[in-house]
Amino acid sequence: MKLKDTEELNVLKAQSLKLIEARLAKEGVDTKNAAGLVRHILVCGGPGCHSSGSPRIAEVLEEELDRAGLADQIKVFEPGCFGFCEKGPMIQIHPDNVTYCEVSPEDVSTIVQEHLIEGKQVERLLFMDPNTKERFAANIPFYNNQLRIALRNVGYIAPENILEYIAADGYQALAKVLFHMTPLEVIDTLKVSGLRGRGGAGFPTGVKWEFTRRSEADQRYIICNADEGDPGAFMDRSVLEGDPHSVLEAMLIAGAAIGSSQGYIYVRAEYPAAIHRLKIAIEQAREYGLLGKQILGSDFDFDIELKYGAGAFVCGEETALIHSIEGSRGEPTVKPPFPAQKGLWGKPTCVNNVETLANIPPIILRGAEWFAKIGTEKSKGTKVFALAGKVNNVGLVEVPMGTTLREIIFGIGGGIKRHKTFKAAQTGGPSGGCIPTKYLDSPIDYESLMAIGSMMGSGGLIVLDEDDCMVEIAKFFLEFTMDESCGRCTACRVGTKRLHEILQKITEGRGTLEDLENLEKLCNIIKDTALCGLGQSAPNPILSTLKYFRDEYIAHIVDKTCPAGVCKSLLKYEITEKCVGCGRCAKQCPTRAISGSPKKRHVIDQERCLKCGACMEQCRVDGAIIRH
Repeated sequence: MKLKDTEELNVLKAQSLKLIEARLAKEGVDTKNAAGLVRHILVCGGPGCHSSGSPRIAEVLEEELDRAGLADQIKVFEPGCFGFCEKGPMIQIHPDNVTYCEVSPEDVSTIVQEHLIEGKQVERLLFMDPNTKERFAANIPFYNNQLRIALRNVGYIAPENILEYIAADGYQALAKVLFHMTPLEVIDTLKVSGLRGRGGAGFPTGVKWEFTRRSEADQRYIICNADEGDPGAFMDRSVLEGDPHSVLEAMLIAGAAIGSSQGYIYVRAEYPAAIHRLKIAIEQAREYGLLGKQILGSDFDFDIELKYGAGAFVCGEETALIHSIEGSRGEPTVKPPFPAQKGLWGKPTCVNNVETLANIPPIILRGAEWFAKIGTEKSKGTKVFALAGKVNNVGLVEVPMGTTLREIIFGIGGGIKRHKTFKAAQTGGPSGGCIPTKYLDSPIDYESLMAIGSMMGSGGLIVLDEDDCMVEIAKFFLEFTMDESCGRCTACRVGTKRLHEILQKITEGRGTLEDLENLEKLCNIIKDTALCGLGQSAPNPILSTLKYFRDEYIAHIVDKTCPAGVCKSLLKYEITEKCVGCGRCAKQCPTRAISGSPKKRHVIDQERCLKCGACMEQCRVDGAIIRH
């Protein structure tokens, strides 16, 4: 089927809306009044729920519905990530607007019988607030204070059905751009909106498009950077898996604005589901005349090709990414010239990441002023975060810029697990910094995070508690950047190794106060001399922990102790007078470092002790074995 013009696109949208209006219902409908309506069951297809067995739940649902004679009335879909990963696998039933959490295949028959046949909710599967013990069928607190723009369709539409995207205003922005706006008006709209790159640097998107368009060339390129490499980050992955057409539409809009006829999506090969759905989306867009020649009956030609990354973190840097697409080694180059001047195959190239592109269609449709009213003065719109670590509600969140860390961690995130004490939040992935308690009320925006020694990054947000050693955390992130260094510049290739050696000394109790001076000096040298952003930002976790948690470094060096009890070389296990001499610890010790007579206090040979903690795990007497 080919779409000729905007009028035909609107007709198709109306038809699609009629077919799936129940799916798109976001307001609750009384179950008793829903008799005769077709229900739709959405089974979360996010990576977390998928790994927890959501595909099997979808299969069992279809089997049970068929067995109950409801297969023609109730359809099962697997959309993208619902976001609330902590409570997966999750399912939603529409138009009832009921969400069930931590569903297992064994729960399916109960849901079919009690909810779908008898018309009553399965109370035990509803979300329960751990503090108030209140249960929620809808309006789950996790979603309060979130504003979904980039994630607007993720978890709501079937990503492998172009009709559902069209029904949700899909490709309307493209039609507006092609028939009602000039390329300069499109660029000006983005500039006025204040949209900045969501990949980490925060460069104004409209300005980048303008620079690319102004560069004289017979061909220009638009590249979607989907090489999401931060540990624990899955923001872009969720958009690609749950709403791939939004990225395609944004790239089409970019192509029309900058004068490009070819786009590339550089996606890491470790994202098979994203690749699968992107392939389907591209094929469907071509079938409907939304990719290829004379798009929507205009004179605009544009096509998109997928390119796969091999998992190199450095290829998230735009010049390294471009070299990888060209078939060369993924190494960064000195800028200028910038890709907007000389990029892919020497032609002007605009590189935007997935989340940046996902914001563009709604900005075009709803206007720059609408977007500019969201967020802060210099950081407009929303930001998607992968909330992880020692927080109760792990998941994917999207909040307006300017939302505080406290609101995210203790509001949306539900506070710290096991009622532990909050210690720090690490933002910006391995390139970011650790933010201590005193900055919990700092607004999350580009300038505020930079001012306190961290950065926005692509959106990783890892919560740390009292049991985390900040020296070990700095070493962990440094190990990642050290391994991912392309090795081209000495500052990064050698400098990160020297930093790691110093941190290794400190965590093993061999550090000196002079090491701290050398650590800071080397960090600043690397920041000033590394070739690309990976090397320049690699010292950030060290510098921020030195600034805010210097006392822990001092404890490791002077007192030869790890306050958090994490660094094994500095741990010491001791059996106290509370020991009853049961011998359980001695039996579990792998090196036979524990000795003693029955019913008498045992002793640990510190020379032979591996600090494995097996003795403490097996001891049944509280306080009989302590770790310090």
